[in-house]
Amino acid sequence: MVCLQLEVRENRSPADLNIESGETFAGVMSGKDDQNLVLASDAGYGFIAKSGDLQTKNKSGKAALRVPENGKALSPQPVITTEDNIAAISSDGRMLVFPVSELPELARGKGNKIINIPKKRYQAGEEALKAIAILGEGRELKLVSGKRHFTIKSKDLENFKGSRGLRGNLLPKGFRKVDSVEVVSKPSKENKPEEE
Repeated sequence: MVCLQLEVRENRSPADLNIESGETFAGVMSGKDDQNLVLASDAGYGFIAKSGDLQTKNKSGKAALRVPENGKALSPQPVITTEDNIAAISSDGRMLVFPVSELPELARGKGNKIINIPKKRYQAGEEALKAIAILGEGRELKLVSGKRHFTIKSKDLENFKGSRGLRGNLLPKGFRKVDSVEVVSKPSKENKPEEE
């Protein structure tokens, strides 16, 4: 993963960036220099970095996250407090929830194992880290699988808690092929969820 710093100004042009053919953006973030972000690769490794450590004036960017050959970086996720939890979801339908404080803070590198993705399965393209989400106190996790969605309540997230680097538990049947995840606030008693 290469990070780029862009100054906010009018009349920006593509010439302001030096992007190689075939390169893509994993995500775009903005924030203060002391904002913590979780950087992760689909190999299941990652770490916490400060936004300020990722900045560079170089048009080609700055190497931050070491991603395996043929791997990809996931979209960076902002961390609000060290009390937050990370939910890691594999393409095999497993989820692991653990405290963000279990990840190291680094300026760059590969990081530590977030969720156990067997090396042979990853190299064969059979399994990868699909998504990560940062869960604050009382937050719930909405899983989207095709046209269906399922929200895991904060109390039910306990079933997926474990230490960093474990395999994780299987998600409910029908929601093991996760397309996307969304962190949602717990609905208040006055605001009932909408039926879809």
